[in-house]
Amino acid sequence: MSGTFVGMPSFPRAAKEAVHNKTLRGNLRHATHTIRDKRAKAVAELADWAELREAGKQIKDHTLRHLDRYLVQLEERVTAAGGTVHWAADADEANRIVADLVKATGESEVVKVKSMATQEIGLNEALEAEGIAAYETDLAELIVQLGDDRPSHILVPAIHRNRAEIRDIFRTKMADWGRAAPDGLTDIPADLAEAARLHLREKFLRAKVGISGANFMVAETGTLVVFESEGNGRMCLTLPETLISVVGIEKVVPSWRDLEVFLQTLPRSSTAERMNPYTSTWTGTADGDGPKTFHLVLLDNGRTGTLADEVGRQALRCIRCSACLNVCPVYERAGGHAYGSVYPGPIGAILSPQLRGTQSEIDASLPYASSLCGACYEVCPVAIDIPEVLVHLRERVADQGGKGHRLEKAAMKAAGWVLDHPGVLGAGERAASKTRRLHPSKLPGAGAWTRSRELPEMPAEPFRDWWKKNRKPKPDGKKP
Repeated sequence: MSGTFVGMPSFPRAAKEAVHNKTLRGNLRHATHTIRDKRAKAVAELADWAELREAGKQIKDHTLRHLDRYLVQLEERVTAAGGTVHWAADADEANRIVADLVKATGESEVVKVKSMATQEIGLNEALEAEGIAAYETDLAELIVQLGDDRPSHILVPAIHRNRAEIRDIFRTKMADWGRAAPDGLTDIPADLAEAARLHLREKFLRAKVGISGANFMVAETGTLVVFESEGNGRMCLTLPETLISVVGIEKVVPSWRDLEVFLQTLPRSSTAERMNPYTSTWTGTADGDGPKTFHLVLLDNGRTGTLADEVGRQALRCIRCSACLNVCPVYERAGGHAYGSVYPGPIGAILSPQLRGTQSEIDASLPYASSLCGACYEVCPVAIDIPEVLVHLRERVADQGGKGHRLEKAAMKAAGWVLDHPGVLGAGERAASKTRRLHPSKLPGAGAWTRSRELPEMPAEPFRDWWKKNRKPKPDGKKP
């Protein structure tokens, strides 16, 4: 798969190119509007949605406050159930652990359940460098992998592709990865799904190692949970002899009772379904049932640092439903690739700069990839105040300095001084009015702002002077 998101341009430059792609914008508009309309209907069916949303928020906040305790409990329960727990401080360590575990089995290929965490750390590329082939089995992820592409949506990674494009990818690329596409393949959805099923079935039956993430981990029992809609996840979780799960440390919840809340909110917010089609759970290993060996790799990779930020830590509540992407006017026009991260859209704009830092050009630009309209906050099932975090991160970026921010800081300081001295302000206004015919229509040095805006025409007389002349008291002492 191409694109590790390193060295990509900043969001403004990437988005500028994306918005001129009419096919992309059409695909995104159709898909996001369809998903969000269905979601709105599904959510409206629950009279207690607001209470469920608040409950989800409280559960996640409580867990994050006591994360150390619940992670230790999780490790104890997984180990007691026959699993092995590994701790990975960063992407390199996680990739090394997984690669070593796969090589220890003697296998050279693995099947994968859709996983944001493994995309985050670039696991497929790391395994490829070790001579191990990783096969994506989620339909959308398969499309992305065959097309040598990158995911552009959390829930629907191939949302930027239409049916004709998918047909062409299957026709030209499937044979390179295994079973070829059927002759005369059409772009009818059922035909495309059948081609994928036939292609993947031989991989499911052959693979000895499966790799997954998890939507949730239940601390009280050491149980991992995966939500999915196609059944491919269950094939990966049950057929291989060895299962390796790479999961962010924030995915833990204290109890099964807590999980009940998310069983209601996640399906409705993501796929607009009342109930998840496939909910797979596993606790360690069991004789004659599922994998013989289970490894859990708990991934930090910037999460502990994010947890230390009192404002930014709410991003760790995210349950990856993608509802915020489907209502975001910026995402709808720019698409997911412009964000330069496996986490696109509003949640990516606050999560990626915290996990990766704001030193790079692209990460420093992400907090500005928003209109701050608040639509993302309104649909979030765990009430993440994304606009609040965006403003918080913008302040962090500004504090780093840089040419643009230094000039802005100097300009604001100068403006503050002028506003504190009315005499200077008045003299400046009169000078500006007298020289108004010489003023440019665009503000010099502010091209990004004035490219589609013109400076307002300066009046012939400053307002302060007009007020003094026209609001003087009459002889009887009354104002005009």
